[in-house]
Amino acid sequence: MEKWRSHVRGELYRRDSLQKDPFAGLLTSLSRSGEKVDLRDKLLDSLQSCLERNNGRGAANDDLSVPRQLALRESEEDILKLRERVRDLTASLYLKDAELQHCYAQVSRFRNEALSFGREMATLKTQVADYEYRLELQSRELRGQRLETEALRTQLATLQHDKEQLLQKWMEDKSMEAKRMNRYNRIQERCHRLTADLLKAKQLDSDAEQDHKDESCALET
Repeated sequence: MEKWRSHVRGELYRRDSLQKDPFAGLLTSLSRSGEKVDLRDKLLDSLQSCLERNNGRGAANDDLSVPRQLALRESEEDILKLRERVRDLTASLYLKDAELQHCYAQVSRFRNEALSFGREMATLKTQVADYEYRLELQSRELRGQRLETEALRTQLATLQHDKEQLLQKWMEDKSMEAKRMNRYNRIQERCHRLTADLLKAKQLDSDAEQDHKDESCALET
């Protein structure tokens, strides 16, 4: 929709410009002719007043002096207009020159800024490359540390498993040792009881034998 509007707008502008162009020169010529007619009317009025003040003197040369004076006045007016035009053009030229100098100064300033920005950009690119290199080194170190951490975790898990197995075996050994000690203690206790019983029995036998001896001696006496 927007393209269609732009196309119609462009065609209308082109039509208006084509319709105005044929009359542009005619209107300019008409304006200049009107200015000349106005100027001739003013000059004729001025000359007429001069002739009236002269009371007809020099009437023989009126036919020649009037066109010459008109031409002279027109030339003077043209010279004045040309001078004004030259002054306007000179002022415009000075203004354009000042604008041009300002543009040159702006261009120089922008060029210096562009060079400064270019140097800063080059510095920033170097810094970015340095940071990227450092980041790559740190990434490599991090990957190495991760691999090392994984290896240590695996080793720790293995050691933990071995520790649990050793602890289980130690507990089993301690249990068996405790059982052996209990068995040994029971055997020792039994041995002590048997030794005590044997000593008691031996003491009884010794006492009986002594009694028997005493009885035998008593009988002999």
